[in-house]
Amino acid sequence: MSHEHVSYLELLARGAGTEAYDRPVLLARASGAGPEVLAELEEAKQLALRVRAELEGRRRREAELSALFATAHDLAGLRDLDAVLRAIVQRARSLLGTEVAYLSLNDPTAGDTYMRVTEGSVSARFQQVRLGMGEGLGGLVAQTARPYVTDDYFEDPRFQHTRTIDAAVRDEGLVAILGVPLSLGSQVIGVLFAADRRARVFEREQVALLASFAAHAAVAIDTANLLAETRSALAELERANDIIREHSAVIERASEVHDRLSELVLHGGGVHDVADAVSEVLGGTVEFTETGAGAARRAGGHAVREGDDWVAAVSAGGETLGALVLHGQPELDPVDQRTLERAALVTSLLLLARRSAGEAEQRVRGELLDDLLDAPDRDRGLLRERAARLRTDSEAPHVVLAARIDRAAGDAADPDAGGRESADRQRLWSAASHLAATRHGLASARDGGTVLLLPLGPGERAADLARQTARSLGGTLREPVTVGASAPVRTLLDRPDQVAVAYQEARRCLDALVLLHRSGQGAAAEDLGFLGLLLADGRDIDGFVGRTIGQVVAYDRRRGTELVRTLDAYFASGMSPARTKDELHVHVNTVAQRLERVGRLLGPDWQSPARALEIQLALRLHALSDAVTGT
Repeated sequence: MSHEHVSYLELLARGAGTEAYDRPVLLARASGAGPEVLAELEEAKQLALRVRAELEGRRRREAELSALFATAHDLAGLRDLDAVLRAIVQRARSLLGTEVAYLSLNDPTAGDTYMRVTEGSVSARFQQVRLGMGEGLGGLVAQTARPYVTDDYFEDPRFQHTRTIDAAVRDEGLVAILGVPLSLGSQVIGVLFAADRRARVFEREQVALLASFAAHAAVAIDTANLLAETRSALAELERANDIIREHSAVIERASEVHDRLSELVLHGGGVHDVADAVSEVLGGTVEFTETGAGAARRAGGHAVREGDDWVAAVSAGGETLGALVLHGQPELDPVDQRTLERAALVTSLLLLARRSAGEAEQRVRGELLDDLLDAPDRDRGLLRERAARLRTDSEAPHVVLAARIDRAAGDAADPDAGGRESADRQRLWSAASHLAATRHGLASARDGGTVLLLPLGPGERAADLARQTARSLGGTLREPVTVGASAPVRTLLDRPDQVAVAYQEARRCLDALVLLHRSGQGAAAEDLGFLGLLLADGRDIDGFVGRTIGQVVAYDRRRGTELVRTLDAYFASGMSPARTKDELHVHVNTVAQRLERVGRLLGPDWQSPARALEIQLALRLHALSDAVTGT
């Protein structure tokens, strides 16, 4: 292998730019190489450039496949439709290298189209524009259900220009636009766009990639409707049961299958449990299969006969999940056919439930906490029942914790700060929900952060729980999380309104930690000295006095000494032992001995400015308390 060939391999290995591939030819020509050598080098260069182009294409396809895989992963754990659609639009913009990407949806009620998600847009008019059906490039895509691309929007006569649309596009500065349809079956429900503020040509591979993202977006929208359709299916199942009861010959069998399926749903049964139950009731053999639902799917949800078998499609929201096939019963009366159909609906419900069980539990935990915070007058029996289903002990003492990721103030000027803040809130909510589930507590997103309601363990204090929570969430998210805690809520449901009060206390504690430059830490009001006394809604004066000078008060009571009186005189005399002895009419050595005893009881830093301020406040509150009680 010649030295020049090795040079091309080295260029390929380090991913050099195309201009670097001319260098071996130029060097050979400069050194006087003959025509045959130059021709061989030129052929090697072209081959190397083709290999480089193939490698670049593979890297690009790998990035595209990775983005499509990430999008499919988002759909599998769908929690927030807007978040999934935003991720799709962001990835489309990044991979196509456009300045702007956006997604519009049709509004059947208003008869027009509106912007749902924009990425890279700077014009408020563009982000809020509504298009009449058939108007603009998007209207052309929706009418034909085909992708359309224009190199220069304002010079393109293929679609209907309107003053409103053109003004919005001009305000955004768009020139080249590619639009692909969002389709559910044969119905176009919206359009996904990629656009640049300069003329450009979109390649066929880019059109296909944007169409793939559009397909994912359509699936996301369809998935978001599954829950409502599932509820409708359950209601239909109940209505079908009423119809079955009208047929006296099959009342007992229909009732049995209904009870069996309901029990399976309530006790977490699986797909094969449903098949076994229906097999027993209908007297044949029922199996679930992920294939073979073609004719049943075309029958619109009805069971159809295929040879000696009956087939009912298992589907939800336009997605076919499989089929229930009944063998050994070629003749079924209409009621039994309906039973097989309803079993297929229950099977689809179980499949969907299994797909989103973890997400559903997090959402339910958040809803219960939201009710405790926002609607404490709800029926207590119902609240208690919901708490029990989530294994939350409503009789145990709980602490309300407010958690937040606090970024540096300079981040506010970052143009991506808003998107990062939204992502932070989502990550924090996810981590907090997991923590709440493991501790049999509750969590919900609120006020730019997350609120948790966690039980106290034996011997555990609110401050301990706050610090543990800050460490746990910070470790999970790999960045500091600040956590403020309320005083313990003794029982959740005796006075549900106290949860909202405790949340406000936790938020005040959280804000105080930030003001004190203690971001990334966890604390309760009791950690913050007299500042915590001001923050606490219950104003635990006795607790504050006990924590601050309790040992001195107890010493006086046991020994009959006057340490408290000496402290009062010492601070009143400007912390001067000489003036203190005049106030107390004792020898200065006596004052020194008493203050030395105080130091041993309260610690060597008791005269520091912060401690001295707290001690003086505690002395004043102690004196007021004695005056009120007459002691």
